[in-house]
Amino acid sequence: MLPHSSTDVRGTLYIVATPIGNLEDFSNRAQDVLKKVSHIAAEDTRHTKKLLNHFGIENRLFALHDHNERDKATYIETLLAKGDDVALVSDAGTPLISDPGYHVVSYLREKNFPVSPIPGPSAIIAALCASGLPTDKFFFQGFLPAKSNARKEVMESWKTQAGTVIFYESTHRIYDSVTDANLVFGDDAKLVLAREISKTFETFLQGSPSDILAKFDNDSNQMKGEFVVMLDLSVKENKDKNLAEQTRILKVLLEELPVKQAAQIAAQITGGKKNALYQLALTLV
Repeated sequence: MLPHSSTDVRGTLYIVATPIGNLEDFSNRAQDVLKKVSHIAAEDTRHTKKLLNHFGIENRLFALHDHNERDKATYIETLLAKGDDVALVSDAGTPLISDPGYHVVSYLREKNFPVSPIPGPSAIIAALCASGLPTDKFFFQGFLPAKSNARKEVMESWKTQAGTVIFYESTHRIYDSVTDANLVFGDDAKLVLAREISKTFETFLQGSPSDILAKFDNDSNQMKGEFVVMLDLSVKENKDKNLAEQTRILKVLLEELPVKQAAQIAAQITGGKKNALYQLALTLV
C-alpha cells in the first residue's frame, strides 16, 4: 500500500498516464506507482500486460472498459475501502480522455475516496503544442460520428467555436473526415494532422482540407496510423478582417487617385495581391 495519512486507512485510485508510442516517455513515478499498487484496472489487459512485462512490473490486472465500467466502480470501491491502492490505465496516453474511467472517477469522488493523477503523455497536448495553431483556446471533440451526415452536422456546430478544434481519427476514416471538413469549411479552415506521435513515422501535415486530400492522393502512406486532427477556424475571420481593412484603405485612396494607382498603393500597404485589389477597387468607384 502506498503511503497515506495515519488517520486514513482507505486506498487511493491513481490515474496513470502511459506512453502513446515511445516507451521512454513512461515516467519513473508512473512505473513506481504501478509496481506498488495492489491492482491495476486496464482498458485491455493484453495490451497493458505487454507494457508491464517490458518494465518488469508484476501485478494483478483486471479489465475496465466501456461495457463493465459501472460494475467495476463498486469493485474498486471495495478494494479501496479495505486499504488497497488501485491504478487505472488506458491502452495509451492519459485515461478518461476519450477512454474509459469517467464513471469510476465520478463515482469514487462522490464517495469521497482519494483519486490522484500521475501525469504523463497525452496525444492532444503533444499534438497541439507542435502544431503551430493557436493554443490559448482549444476545444476537444474526441471521436467524431462514423457516418458522414452526422459528422458534418458536428462540424457545422464548430463554426461558432472559438480557438482550435481537436479530434481523434482512425486510419480507416481519416480521408472521409477530411473530405467532410472540405465540404463544410472549404479553404476557410487550416488543418494540421499529427500522425503517429512519438512513433517511428511521426508526421505533421498542414494546409487547407483540399491541400491535405491532395497529399493523401499523392501518398497513401500518409493515411496510415493514428491521427490527432486540429482545425484553426480563424482563417475566415482573418480573411474578413483583411478584406475590411483593404476596403477602408482603397476608399481613402480612391478619393485622390485613379483605380490602378490606388490598387498598387493598397497592395504595398496591405501586402494583398494587386490584381485582386484592382478588382475590389472597381466595385468601389
